[in-house]
Amino acid sequence: MRTKSMRGLGLVAVVASGALVLAGCGSSDDGGTASDTASESASESTGGEDPAAADGGNAGGTINVLTLEEQFLHIDPQRVYTGVDLAFLNGYMQRTLTAYKFAEGAEGVTIVPDMATDLGTPNADGTQWSFTIRDGVTFEDGSEVGCADVKYGVSRTFAQDVITDGPTYAISLLDIPTDADGASVYKGPYVTEGNDMAAFDAAITCSDDNKTITFNLSRPSGDFNYTVTLTAFSPVPAAADTGEGYDNAPVSSGPYKISEYTKGQKMVLVRNENWNPDSDDYRPAYPDQIVVQFALDPSAIDQRLIADAGDDQTAVTFAGLTPESLATVFAGGDPRFTERSVDGLDPYVRYLAINTQKVPNQKQRQAIAVAINRGELITIAGGDFAGSEGDGVIKPNLATDYEASGMWDGLLGGTVPSEGDPELAKKLIAESGEPMPAITYDYPQTPTNDKAAASIQAALAAAGIECKLNAIEAGQYYGVVLDPEQEGALVSAGWGPDWQNASTVIPELFGVNGGFNLSRVDDPAFEEMVQAALANTDRASQAAEWKELNKYAMEQAWAIPTRFGKIQYLWGSKVGNAYLWDAYGSFPFGELYVAQ
Repeated sequence: MRTKSMRGLGLVAVVASGALVLAGCGSSDDGGTASDTASESASESTGGEDPAAADGGNAGGTINVLTLEEQFLHIDPQRVYTGVDLAFLNGYMQRTLTAYKFAEGAEGVTIVPDMATDLGTPNADGTQWSFTIRDGVTFEDGSEVGCADVKYGVSRTFAQDVITDGPTYAISLLDIPTDADGASVYKGPYVTEGNDMAAFDAAITCSDDNKTITFNLSRPSGDFNYTVTLTAFSPVPAAADTGEGYDNAPVSSGPYKISEYTKGQKMVLVRNENWNPDSDDYRPAYPDQIVVQFALDPSAIDQRLIADAGDDQTAVTFAGLTPESLATVFAGGDPRFTERSVDGLDPYVRYLAINTQKVPNQKQRQAIAVAINRGELITIAGGDFAGSEGDGVIKPNLATDYEASGMWDGLLGGTVPSEGDPELAKKLIAESGEPMPAITYDYPQTPTNDKAAASIQAALAAAGIECKLNAIEAGQYYGVVLDPEQEGALVSAGWGPDWQNASTVIPELFGVNGGFNLSRVDDPAFEEMVQAALANTDRASQAAEWKELNKYAMEQAWAIPTRFGKIQYLWGSKVGNAYLWDAYGSFPFGELYVAQ
C-alpha cells in the first residue's frame, strides 16, 4: 500500500496472519431531513437503539477534509492503492467483502465482515475461498449487489492498459494460466478477441442465487480474506462501467455518493438514499455530508486547524502536520491540542526507488545510495517526529519478517554514516567501469519535499553525480511515476504492508508482477526466489526467505530506505472518533462524526 505523497519523502495494514485464517441529498418519505432519516434507519437496524448515541457519536453535520492535493489520484475502486484513499473511499463509498475494524491500536488491524456474512470459508489447503454476500447490499440506484458485480469488479483489474496503478493480487493469485510472455491469458472485460474468458470464469464462480462468490487460487493463501479488504475487490455494475472514465464517477455501494467532484476545488459526498443500514453494521454513517477541499497550502491547513474556528472545528486532513507546526502542537503540553492530536508510528517505509532500466549498473546504484544524506532528510521531515533511520523496505513493526539488512554497515562496500559518504560513492562509480549518467529525481511537490529534493541534489553533486529535479503535483504524482515512459531514474516513494506478511512488500516492490515496482526490477533469479517464498506455507521459514530477499534487494540498491515513518495529525475540536487508525495510518474516516 502506497503512502500519500504529500509529506516527507514519500496497502497497507499491520495485521496478524500467517496461519490459515478460518475464520442531491436524500430525505425520508414524510419529508424528514437526511439527518432524521439516518437516525431513524440506524435505530430500526439495531432494535430501537441509535448506535450513534450508544458510542457517543451524533448523526448530522459536515466533516470537512483539507488537502493540498488538487484531486484524488484515483477514485475508481480497482485503481485505488494509497492507504489514506483506501480508508476514505472504503469508509464512505466502496464496500468490500471484509474490512479493517474501526478501533485504535492492535484491534484496528483485525478484520471484520463487510459485504460478506462472515470472514470467508477456505478449503483445506487455502487454494479456494468462498464468501456469501449479505441481503440488502445495494448500489446507489437501488439495484442489489450480487456475486456477478464483485466478479466484474475483479475482472477489471486484468485490463492493465486501462485500469492502471491499482493492486494486482487478483492477477497473481487467481488460478488463470499465463501465455508465453508470462501475462495472464485473460485480458479483462474490454478485450473482445484473443481473450480467454473461460479461464476467468473458472477462477471465480457464482452460486445459482448470485449470493456466494468463490475464488479459485493458483497457490495456498491462508490470508486471502485480508486481500479482499482492498477496494480492488469492490463491486462494479457492468452497465455503468465507462472504462477509464469510471475514475471520475464510480457508482457507490456505501452510505454516501458523489454530489460534486471538481478537481482543483472540491468533492462533496452526500447521503446515498438507497444504502440499507440493515445490510451494513460496519459503517455508522454519521455525517450528512463530507466535503473535501483541494489545492490548499499545507502551512495554511496547519494554521486553520490550530486556530480551530468555524467550519475548521469539523475538519481533518489527508496528510500529517508540516514539520514547522510540530513544536507548536506537541511541545509544552498546550491544552488546546492535547485532546485533538496524535503522534504515532505509521505502517510505512519511506524510500527512494532507483529505476534499474535507467541506472542498470549495480555499482552506480550503490553510489547513489551511499551519497544520500539520510540524516538531513529526517531532519527536514521533522527530526524525531519523522521516524527513525531505515535499512530496508521491511519495517521492524513487521516483526516476524524484519531483520537488519546491514545496508549501512558494510553491505555496500563500507560503513555509511547518516550524512552519506561522497568519497565511497566516487569509489563505487570508478569500480562501475562506466561513466555515471545524469539522473532525474521525481518527487511530489510540497514545501517540505522541495527542501528534501535540494538536499538530495546537493548530496549527489558532492559525489560527482548530476541530478535534475522534477517536481510533480502531489495529487497526480503516483499516476506519473508509475508510467514507465514518464518515470525518472530516482523516485520518492513510501510503502506499507497490505497485511502482516512481507509477501505484501517484497513481491509488490520488486517482483515482475508487483503492483508498485517503481524500481523496474526484472531479475529472473530473484523472481524464482520470490515465487518459492510465496509458495512456502511454513511461516517461520518463509520469514527467513523474506529477510534474505530484503537484504539482496538492498545490496542490489534497487531502493534507498530513508526512514521508518511516524505521522502526526491534528483535527478540529468538533470531530468525534478521531484517532490514528493503524490499518491505514490515517483517520478512521468511516466512523468520524460531528460533535453537537
